[in-house]
Amino acid sequence: MDPIPNRILVVDDEPDIREILKFNLETYGYTVDTACSAEEAFGKSLSSFQLILLDVMMGGMSGFEMAQKLKQDRSTAHIPIIFLTALDSENDTVSGFNLGADDYISKPFSIRELIVRVRVVLRRTDPTTPSASEETLSYEGLVIYPERKEVAVDGQTVAFTKTEFELLATLLRAPGHVFSRQELINKIWPKDVLVLNRTVDVNITRLRKKIGPYASCLQTRLGYGYSFTP
Repeated sequence: MDPIPNRILVVDDEPDIREILKFNLETYGYTVDTACSAEEAFGKSLSSFQLILLDVMMGGMSGFEMAQKLKQDRSTAHIPIIFLTALDSENDTVSGFNLGADDYISKPFSIRELIVRVRVVLRRTDPTTPSASEETLSYEGLVIYPERKEVAVDGQTVAFTKTEFELLATLLRAPGHVFSRQELINKIWPKDVLVLNRTVDVNITRLRKKIGPYASCLQTRLGYGYSFTP
């Protein structure tokens, strides 16, 4: 079976830019949809896209404002964004990356360069294609990428805090092993920070919500602690 092509959304208020990008990206095998504004884009099923090419300067809602909304929504926070803009100041670039942009391309740009950058971002953010040298921890559709500090649940990247990530990785590295709360505190939290047992419980509760169908694997052993038991 042929692989499903990546779906890309192009959001730009310039019709020529939208048409050029759509034609060339489709030539390289991507499935492309377009929107002339952020408002139109929000009318689409955004969670179905693997990448958004987003113009910064648009009438109405700007690209920066749209990106901020995307990153605040759990269903779209994982989608990589490449900003397309005529702005080229250092402050504008920094603002874009601070909003979670994966790349930033100044107009005018070459199609060849853009295609290369699209490929790099998609490869880097695809949870199903780790690099050959990258270690992964996994159970069925739950996959941890220690080098990238990412977690994928059934193919979708889910946002984790540093503590949540380290806690899940510790448990998944030793399936079936029961860790006491104090063991987890010693392994994960800084030595100079006072951490209560209740803090571990709260983080376990958050983990269960985030890993969805695999929540039952995070088991509580009353009087002992926690384990990841398939």
